[in-house]
Order: sequence, then structure tokens, then C-alpha cells
Amino acid sequence: MSNTHTLDALIQALRRLPGVGAKSAARMAFHLLQHDRAGAQVLSQALAQAAEQVQHCARCHTFTEAPVCATCLDPERDATRLCVVETPADQSALERTGAFRGLYFVLMGRLSPLDGVGPRDIGVQELLRRATDGVVQEVILATNFTSEGETTAHVVGEALRARGLRVTRLARGVPVGSELEYVDLGTIAHALADRR
Repeated sequence: MSNTHTLDALIQALRRLPGVGAKSAARMAFHLLQHDRAGAQVLSQALAQAAEQVQHCARCHTFTEAPVCATCLDPERDATRLCVVETPADQSALERTGAFRGLYFVLMGRLSPLDGVGPRDIGVQELLRRATDGVVQEVILATNFTSEGETTAHVVGEALRARGLRVTRLARGVPVGSELEYVDLGTIAHALADRR
């Protein structure tokens, strides 16, 4: 595909990104080198700086440059409600809605026994300590609605309920603006079961 070691190394590095195959990586590399060398420098510096300075929050595990993130330090947040998500990207999506004013705990993954990912690998013990701090009253499980996300929600929910906490799960149902005839049957069934 290329005739230089450095270019091959760049293409292989770009392939590490999710959803980027060999052709897409090569296209990006050629574009940056041929049409946007300044952009390549900006990207290189931003990646190096982020890798060096961004860390996990000591309280919630999201990404931050400080030991504790701004959300955890915000006195206006409702500390009695803790929302559990799989990744910092999931937390960011919830924050953009503006609908949740509590605090978060980021698991940094989901349970996947087939891949060897167990409760210790995603920080369940840290979550249990955080949730039983005497302040938290409700834990909202906002894991994804995949089989791994459902398994994670079940295992985490059972552990939290065993400690006397109120545990809720994100509702699922028909997307806003959709027409029923085009919605998959599983979503319609869950919407009927979870109706209010």
C-alpha cells in the first residue's frame, strides 16, 4: 500500500481507532500528508497533550485534567442521585441532554465473560463503595441496551439492592418522532411493558 516505513506506521496507528480499517486509515494518512500538514501537526500535538494530561477522576472515573472532575466538585449537583454509565462518552451524551443534575460513576466498560471482563475489571467494587457513602439514595443504571450492558445492569443492580439502595434503570421505548410501523418489535414490546 505504501513504500515507506513511516507512512506504514502512521496507517497502522490510525487503524487502532474504532471502525477504521486499512483503506480508511490510508485515506486519512494520505490526506493529512498531502493536503493538511498543519492539521497533522495540530492532531499530533493534541493527541500527545491529551495522552499526557488527561486522567481518570478519582471519584467518578470520567476523563479530567484535575484529580477530581468539575462535575463531582459542582455543589449544585444532586449528590443523592448517582448515574452509572459504561464510558465517559456515555456520560457526555447524558450531560448534553441537560436532564440529569446528579452525579455519575463511569464503569470504564461492561461485563463480558466471553472476553474475560469481570466485575473487578470495570470497577464494581469502587462503585459499591461510592454508592454506599451514606449520601447516595438512588442509583440510576444507564448502561447500554446490549446483552453485555443488560448483564452489567443486572449484576450491578443486584449488588446495590443487596446493600439497601434504590436502583432504577433507564427507560427504553419508541424514539421521539418515529412511526410505530418502522420501529423494531423488541422496542415496541419494551415500550408497552415499561409504559407509564
